[in-house]
Amino acid sequence: MPKLRPTLLVLALAAAGSTPAATVIRGATVIDGTGAAPLTDVTMVIDGDHISLMGPGLRAKMPADTKVVDYTGKTIIPGLVSDHAHVGSVDGTKSGTPVLYNRANILRQLKQWRTYGVTTVTSLGFNLPAVFYPLRAELHAGKADGADLFGADRGIGVPNGAPPAKMMTVGSDQLDRPETPAQARAAVDAAAQRGTDLIKIWIDDFNGSLPVKMKPAIWHAVIDEAHAKHVRVAAHVYYLDDARQLVDAGVDILAHGVRDRPVDAAFIEAMKKHGTWYVATLDLNEAAFIYARHPAWMDRPFFTRAVQPDLAKQFADAAWRDRVQQDGSTRTNEDALRTNMANLKALYDAGVAIGFGTDAGATPLRIPGVAEHRELALMVDAGLTPVQAIQVATQRAAALLNLTDRGVLANGKRADFIVLDGDPSKNIEATTTIRAVWQRGQQVAGPLESTGP
Repeated sequence: MPKLRPTLLVLALAAAGSTPAATVIRGATVIDGTGAAPLTDVTMVIDGDHISLMGPGLRAKMPADTKVVDYTGKTIIPGLVSDHAHVGSVDGTKSGTPVLYNRANILRQLKQWRTYGVTTVTSLGFNLPAVFYPLRAELHAGKADGADLFGADRGIGVPNGAPPAKMMTVGSDQLDRPETPAQARAAVDAAAQRGTDLIKIWIDDFNGSLPVKMKPAIWHAVIDEAHAKHVRVAAHVYYLDDARQLVDAGVDILAHGVRDRPVDAAFIEAMKKHGTWYVATLDLNEAAFIYARHPAWMDRPFFTRAVQPDLAKQFADAAWRDRVQQDGSTRTNEDALRTNMANLKALYDAGVAIGFGTDAGATPLRIPGVAEHRELALMVDAGLTPVQAIQVATQRAAALLNLTDRGVLANGKRADFIVLDGDPSKNIEATTTIRAVWQRGQQVAGPLESTGP
């Protein structure tokens, strides 16, 4: 970006009315979310809830009532955007009971996400319409306190199949399990009428742990009906064969990565041909075993301040750690993670549309905020550069949701951003050094050390 003449800053503030609402952020390095190299010594003018001017090296005399915040030595990145999470499904070590889906619990989670720099969250299913839609409207309008919220209504599962009833004991008004194509179409129509952002379907048998998968006639009916209603469909998948059939049938989003075997050239070409989005959710499999091994980062405030007391007790329980490490599923999750990482890198390099999500909030081990930063680290471990990973989690994640007002830091965009003590372009772990979080042009969180679960 070329340097702007200093006089432009004066003009920008005049255009903003030179009111106290105008804020000038200056001195920081900015990673703008576009994949471009970091900009140094950036000045950002915030007019209300959006950025009205941004550029490096700007210096000018400012009106006396202008709020000035100096972030020299800090790095700013856009607020993270999650394309796959769940709200109201967990609290402490409890999960999957209808009573958890309430306004207070959801807002607790959304505030935690925002504290960790995730300023937009998509809840892919299990949403109780009577609670979800009014709260979504308030969050869109900035009248409720937390990350902005989008979602996939109840979601469509399988009778006696996915999602597993033992894992997600949700109410009948939080999930549809149609037995016929006609029932599937009716479920889609009802969700579309309620104004859902997406439709979610669960396809697979959770790696052989369930007796059935969704019948093709059902998911074909869902995709056809959703598209007729101008609503896109996100699918829970595991197997390459299922993913390929869904892509050929026109599914819009694969909400998890392929984890049973490497993706092939035919699948990659099909993804590109249909413009299908891919959300790897790498942290899903890592979270199943990593806490039993107690890596050093679990002792840092970044982690401990995200963990509710009952969950912290579980992590400290040696018997629990032993059970996890001796569980046969740990090896399966390790293998799935390795396959998922390799597939993400292959798809990214081939130019497939990549979104960002973790399935955080679906189980207690998928911790809001922590999960998203682990996802960034795992993406870099998979072979993406830090700047590429940040672009996926910001600009591309917003594009998956068709959101053009956020995901990058530029003129006219929402002033949703994270202020970091470190530089994640050099080390992705620096995204955990959160000094402040801004949403809609106001600081809403930080420093992280002053917060708790």
